Amino acid sequence: MTSIDAGHRAATQDHSEGMAYLETVPSRIVTTYIPLFLILVVLLFPFYWMALTAVKPDNQLIDMDRVSPFWTWTPTFKHIHKLLFESDYPRWLWNTMFIASCATFISLVASVLAAYAIVRLRFKGAQTVGALIFLAYLVPPSILFIPLATVIYNVGLFDTPLALILVYPTILIPFSTWLLMGYFKTIPFELEECALIDGANRWQILTKIILPLAVPGLISAFIFSFTLCWNEFIYALTFLSSTQNKTVPVAIVNEFVDGDIYRWGSLMAGALAGSLPLVILYAFFVEHYVSAMTGAVKE
Repeated sequence: MTSIDAGHRAATQDHSEGMAYLETVPSRIVTTYIPLFLILVVLLFPFYWMALTAVKPDNQLIDMDRVSPFWTWTPTFKHIHKLLFESDYPRWLWNTMFIASCATFISLVASVLAAYAIVRLRFKGAQTVGALIFLAYLVPPSILFIPLATVIYNVGLFDTPLALILVYPTILIPFSTWLLMGYFKTIPFELEECALIDGANRWQILTKIILPLAVPGLISAFIFSFTLCWNEFIYALTFLSSTQNKTVPVAIVNEFVDGDIYRWGSLMAGALAGSLPLVILYAFFVEHYVSAMTGAVKE
């Protein structure tokens, strides 16, 4: 260590120690703890309300004068039992998982090929194609579902999971392609030039060089696509009509609402159970996302 480095480190330490008096307990409460507490309340309160409503007896769900709306002393699992064992909820959950997984896989494969072609294969109008693909994502589904419904009905796929598997990529591919284009641009082009000199073809470069370095982008695109498929409502409501083929967002609304009668206990139990797979997904992939980011930076 040189004298210059030692002097710089000592000056930095003296500066941090000199500013430490500003970080008093009241300032930390105002600048850190209070905002953090408010954020936690805003983020966690909906889950608490869903869980509370799912275990409340029916009489307490409508009697807000004599019973506290924020707590119950007589929890019941009747609504959860009715959801899991007296309805087709396990089938709806499987339909949602199957459709989301298939649509996400198709979208990622198409997005990787499209993003690599636009970023790495130099051809006239590549930037224009990339901009048009992203603009396609901005088209609202409320405009597209009517013509898409006509196409699905004419080809005989109405009320089948395959209808959603083929339709969802139309809203997933544009954004995923745009996202992966940004990650591919951060990978040095010299790596591909060296691979080309060594005799590798484009497919080998994509699978052995680009994709391993673009793991953060792939994870981000996967999480985005899977979450959007899981929560999608308009297309699922339009293309699926039979009870056994419905997805969770549509099924719990259609099956647990009878006219103007809302079965809030089962509704909230279904919403809570339907959100748990996404919570597990995010909890699992956040760690991998951070580690993938670290690996990409090291490379």
